[in-house]
Amino acid sequence: MSNLRYFDAAAVNKPAPSPKAAVHTEFLRTGRINRQQWSAEEKRYLTHQEVAARTGRKLEAAGAKTHERINGFHASIRFPKLIFHRTLSGRPHLGYCHVTTARTKLAKFDDVRWSFYIANFVSDIGDDEHFFEKIRLGYARMYFAVATAPDTEEGKLTLNRTVRENGLLFRTVDPKEALKNVLLLGARNEQLRKIITSL
Repeated sequence: MSNLRYFDAAAVNKPAPSPKAAVHTEFLRTGRINRQQWSAEEKRYLTHQEVAARTGRKLEAAGAKTHERINGFHASIRFPKLIFHRTLSGRPHLGYCHVTTARTKLAKFDDVRWSFYIANFVSDIGDDEHFFEKIRLGYARMYFAVATAPDTEEGKLTLNRTVRENGLLFRTVDPKEALKNVLLLGARNEQLRKIITSL
């Protein structure tokens, strides 16, 4: 995927608008739409590092806004703000952002650590080697939470596959459903869970 090239459309000097009639009247008169023509000299191609930096800023802004909405729901539900991002290698315009992490009690498990993420693409969740499978591009976000466990050998967090087959607690493209699921995972008692479920 290293043959992808990105150019900075914002850096191009836009030509001064012509003092013609309004665009809609020009279209009605001639049937043509005047589009901006790009010349090779005007294009400034971005490096993959620049694209990854821009993607990261957008992802972290979305993560901060999401964290604000989650913590604004109820005074008794508070999540730590642990925002960081990663971009996909070879595709720096695609990435995901870690928003928060917490512990919860599930039906068969007393203490489950989990992390909540936002991705700027939609995909299936695979194994450790290819975590994102069948990536579908478009203008969609994916919200998901995975169960985690500390790996004592490597000193980092890994997927907890004892909770579910792939460690996935939920995955959705609907932000309201994602908010509801995160709040359910963070609710401390059954009364709060009933209130959240009724929403």
